[in-house]
Amino acid sequence: MSTQAKATTSTGVAAASKHELNRFVLAESELPTAWYNVQADLPELPAPYLDAEGNPARPEQLAAIFPPDLIEQEMTTQRYIDIPGAVIDVLRTYRPGPLTRARMFEKALGLPGNVHIYYKYEGINASGSHKANTAIPQAYYNKKAGITKLTTETGAGQWGSALSMAGSQLGLDIEVFMVGVSYDQKPYRRIFMESFGAKIHRSPTRLTHAGRAVLEETPETLGSLAIAISEAVEIAAMSPDTNYSLGSVLNHVLLHQTIIGQEAIAQMELAEDEPDVVIGCCGGGSNFGGIAFPYYHRRLEGKTKARLLAVEPKACPSLTRGEYRYDFGDEAKMTPQMMMYTLGHDFVPAGIHAGGLRYHGDSPLVSKLYNLGEIEAVSVHQTDCFEAALAFGRAEALLPAPESSHAIAAAVAEARAAAEAGEKKTILFNLTGHGFLDLAAYDAYNKGTLQDYDFSAGAQAG
Repeated sequence: MSTQAKATTSTGVAAASKHELNRFVLAESELPTAWYNVQADLPELPAPYLDAEGNPARPEQLAAIFPPDLIEQEMTTQRYIDIPGAVIDVLRTYRPGPLTRARMFEKALGLPGNVHIYYKYEGINASGSHKANTAIPQAYYNKKAGITKLTTETGAGQWGSALSMAGSQLGLDIEVFMVGVSYDQKPYRRIFMESFGAKIHRSPTRLTHAGRAVLEETPETLGSLAIAISEAVEIAAMSPDTNYSLGSVLNHVLLHQTIIGQEAIAQMELAEDEPDVVIGCCGGGSNFGGIAFPYYHRRLEGKTKARLLAVEPKACPSLTRGEYRYDFGDEAKMTPQMMMYTLGHDFVPAGIHAGGLRYHGDSPLVSKLYNLGEIEAVSVHQTDCFEAALAFGRAEALLPAPESSHAIAAAVAEARAAAEAGEKKTILFNLTGHGFLDLAAYDAYNKGTLQDYDFSAGAQAG
């Protein structure tokens, strides 16, 4: 190898061959030190949360389940919020995360050289997903406020795993209500959470009024995130040393995830490329918002024209089929009402394997941007997602989480459309986690037993 080929920049990127590299990695010192708050840049703010009487919720009404710092982050319109040093210290155990040019995947798809696919990979921490990015600061702020225990819900288990991990790192007890269908489908997620010291329940349970009410009406229910949220909130509200922690939807959660997009922008600059479309799967919105919100700011600065594309399951298509209105975040109506795209707080989706996307509503921030036409949304069937996920996995040697496979399916569609049209296109998607604990889902797909569901029919798609 020549001396020129070996020359590197301060970030370790080979200066003579940037356009041939696969992976773009930031130095530990380049970890973002502030979160980006999209509320500062919205043309109009989302409608306020409403309390049980239909009045705008006041910060003190949230104090029963959230610490002061997170309530402030929920309400503020300050553009950048400094990340505490103690949080950065923990984030540095796995961040900054890599960004990769999926050259082998491009080759497998038969794409021309002017169609590029990049992915930002978030599965490098023990919990295996992006959820740790908010679990760590939430645990920190609750510990700072004197809280000793957190309750939460989890769908597929990534969020419960991340909070269990953060609780063990920062010294908090964690109690998790896991959606019943995911509890049954993903036993190793339960084992992971228990290994990090968390207490896990199959939701709905008979431990709470909310859970008992659901079981009395529908004993065979698959459960839902809305039900699990009700149970976790109920437990938290009963004890002064216990708070509730949410892994998506709320403003402060999406705020914490913006380190993903900030890192991606810096890494795409290292690659000397700029995405034409930025893609993330979307359930509650933290995955999509984490990568898309910083690009929204970049677009306002005139530095990109990237489209921002949210991808959701056809079985639970909140953005593409929901109504934009006030609704509760949980089944038992214990949360404030939020203006969002919703299928109804009592909607129980089909038991698709992307459990993290089985939520009836969307983040008020994501919903506002969609309502304003600033972002786009599509819905896809789970068999198409698994087909794309396996094609990606076999090419890139990385098995994606079922949730992330939705973004991959959309990336494939974008790439093929560009290739057919003879267009130059750069695609960036958020690969928010690995699928190593989701092998039962891949087994079902491989055996041909995986079913598709349509929201309108509520049953297997024909």
